Amino acid sequence: MQTPSPTDVLSVGQLNRLAKQLLEDCFSQVSVVGELSNLARPGSGHWYFTLKDDRAQIRCAMFKSRNFAVRFQPQAGQQVQITGKVSLYEGRGDYQLIVDTMQPAGAGALAQAFEQLKQELKAAGKFDRKRALPKRVRHLAVITSPTGAAIRDVLSVIARRWPALRVTLIPSQVQGEAAAAQLVNALKLANQLSGDDRPDVVLLTRGGGSLEDLWPFNERSVADAVFSSELPVVSAVGHEVDFSIADFVADLRAPTPSAAAELLCPDQMEVRTYLSSLNTTLQNQILRTLRGARERQQSLHKRLRNPAQLISERSQRLDERELYLQRLIGQLLQTHRHRVNSLEKRLLSLSPSRQLTQQQRQLEETQKRLMVAVRNALRHQQQRLNHTADMIRKLSPDGTLQRGYAIVLDARGKAVTDAGSLSQGDTLQARFGRGRATATVTTVEPAGEDSSANPAPTPTGN
Repeated sequence: MQTPSPTDVLSVGQLNRLAKQLLEDCFSQVSVVGELSNLARPGSGHWYFTLKDDRAQIRCAMFKSRNFAVRFQPQAGQQVQITGKVSLYEGRGDYQLIVDTMQPAGAGALAQAFEQLKQELKAAGKFDRKRALPKRVRHLAVITSPTGAAIRDVLSVIARRWPALRVTLIPSQVQGEAAAAQLVNALKLANQLSGDDRPDVVLLTRGGGSLEDLWPFNERSVADAVFSSELPVVSAVGHEVDFSIADFVADLRAPTPSAAAELLCPDQMEVRTYLSSLNTTLQNQILRTLRGARERQQSLHKRLRNPAQLISERSQRLDERELYLQRLIGQLLQTHRHRVNSLEKRLLSLSPSRQLTQQQRQLEETQKRLMVAVRNALRHQQQRLNHTADMIRKLSPDGTLQRGYAIVLDARGKAVTDAGSLSQGDTLQARFGRGRATATVTTVEPAGEDSSANPAPTPTGN
């Protein structure tokens, strides 16, 4: 980098670019410990945060291509150790640290990362699925180091307990940076086996060691591969006190490789003892069956020594059956005879001719009652008609005239009902029960006046 002279005039961009080159050349790789704050995770996947202590702070950026390898979830206020290079963001002139790696600061870094991943996978439900192992494992795939103590222990237990078990070794590193990827590939290979080569169970195992030695079994990629396995997985990592993430995700955890082998194959001595017990039980059952058959044979032999007596007993039983059947048939005939008589009576009561005769008799009685009712109704109606006719005759105009009343008509032939409508000298015509008369009005007395002062009109002729 060429250093500008004091007389050079630089733009802001040129100055920032020179400062960036200077910082990156002088601090290409540094390790810094501090407290996380202002942690931001935009949609790009990059992380932006501030690393500070009690005296100063620095802006930091950790890009997606780097932060995917972080084994824990960083939190604000957490002490971390990071490595990277010092740089400068030209656009704002901000001094910053480009982070390559991050891990919790202090002695418990791996333990903290282990616990965080454990809680995360537990919350995702990856510890809950536990598939049952086959009752009898015929083919076992073992994923481990081919030179380690674990495979020797497993094969030794199988040779002692059940030599007939088929074992397929899928070699893989079990510690170091490349171990996690090899374990994932080995699990995929085991699940790709098919036909007669397909195992019943996969055993993921290694011997004891430090937390760093066992760390490949705590990687997220290995946990995901165990969870995704179509074959049941048994995990036996380290000693009894050692626990790995693979142990929690697997379908079954064994405390040691030897214990896993004992769980996956039966003890041939126990099987032999069980088969011997079954053989003894079968022999005793056969002897009891033969003894029972012999006793039945002897009993039949005794009963056949006197055929005449046996025939006599069978004949007596046959006679008893015959008498019983005769009594039974007699009882059945009597029962059916009673039922037939009852049905005949019911049939006679339901006979059409009898019903027709009964209905004809009812019809004749109904007809008689109807005729009597009609005659009575006609007589009653005749009496009402005669009475009505008498009333009509009495209430008719002719009847009224016959009782001494008269109808007075004016010159137009209309009946006079109001004296006030007449005038002196009007000619009236009176109609009587017998005959008519013509009269002239001499006086008119309207309604309300004293009728004694004015005499009624006098008819003047016929």
